[in-house]
Amino acid sequence: MTRMTFAFRHQKGLHQLFLISVWIKGLSGILETLAGIVAVFVEPRALESVVLFLTATELSEDPDDWFATFLGGAVRQYSADTQTFLSVYLISHGLIRVFLVAGMLRRKLWAYPASLVALGLFIVYQGERFMHTHSIWLVFLTIVDLGVAYLIWDEYQLRKRG
Repeated sequence: MTRMTFAFRHQKGLHQLFLISVWIKGLSGILETLAGIVAVFVEPRALESVVLFLTATELSEDPDDWFATFLGGAVRQYSADTQTFLSVYLISHGLIRVFLVAGMLRRKLWAYPASLVALGLFIVYQGERFMHTHSIWLVFLTIVDLGVAYLIWDEYQLRKRG
């Protein structure tokens, strides 16, 4: 295989990964926006009732069930202020994602650096949250986001060259 053929296949592979990651980001942005809209209308007490109903059987069998106990504790901390924050965060974050993904899929050059800036800000925020929560999921999410940032940057370089 010649060097040129390898470079072409490598670039094609990166482009395919870029498309997959961007479509996933776009779909998750739509789901995030929808979840934010739902969060506007679901009152904290209604959510607590649903979680209690869904976990009652498990808690009656095992009162120390980690997941059921975690959900119960989380829903008890879900206040009207949390509801407002969550709704605004999910809707705005989701719409920003959808807007930037649409720009990149339409090959608009402005969308690539704008996406990198937005992704960079979310990566910084995730790092800050990790300092408080020490969540392994934030580490995983940050690694994935760094990979997506590389794919966006690579695609941007390709689009700039023409």
